[in-house]
Amino acid sequence: MEPLRIAVIIGSTREGRVGDGIGRWVARVAERRDDVEPVVLDLADYDFPPCYPGRPTPEVRRFTGQVADADGFVVVTAEYNRSFPASLKQAIDYAYDEWHAKPAGFVSYGYRSEGFHAVEQLRTVFTELHVMTVRTGVGVNLLADEPLDTERRRRAAEAMFDQLSWWASALKDARARRPYVS
Repeated sequence: MEPLRIAVIIGSTREGRVGDGIGRWVARVAERRDDVEPVVLDLADYDFPPCYPGRPTPEVRRFTGQVADADGFVVVTAEYNRSFPASLKQAIDYAYDEWHAKPAGFVSYGYRSEGFHAVEQLRTVFTELHVMTVRTGVGVNLLADEPLDTERRRRAAEAMFDQLSWWASALKDARARRPYVS
């Protein structure tokens, strides 16, 4: 079976962010699997316009093309004021049909809540985009004095990828048999 193309989307673009390190850790976990081919989409690497453009820019088309090419997603998100970063919302809104009938998992980080408030907000947004979100995710408490790569987090990430790959495979087969109707 051909590996599923899973886009690991790093949602924060703030200077001094930790999301890039967390996102690359998630990609390394995915690389150890035979059923997944991770592709890192770090939003800090895109030159998105400051305001939503009337027509898609080349960078917007590049991002939405990568969303279209993915079989599923892992969204790595910070929690800012009990929600997710504006940079992530902007990027999500650039695509629409490209998200449809694909699964998403979440790796979140924040203080005490481990970013779970951001994930709950994202579940609502992705439901509107016809994205199937998986239950299991990974949370990182930035106040905890522990390394990122713990046995508990690796197990959570593996469980998330198990669910994500199941849904990605099922939905990919379904989209091939019959176009998704939104």
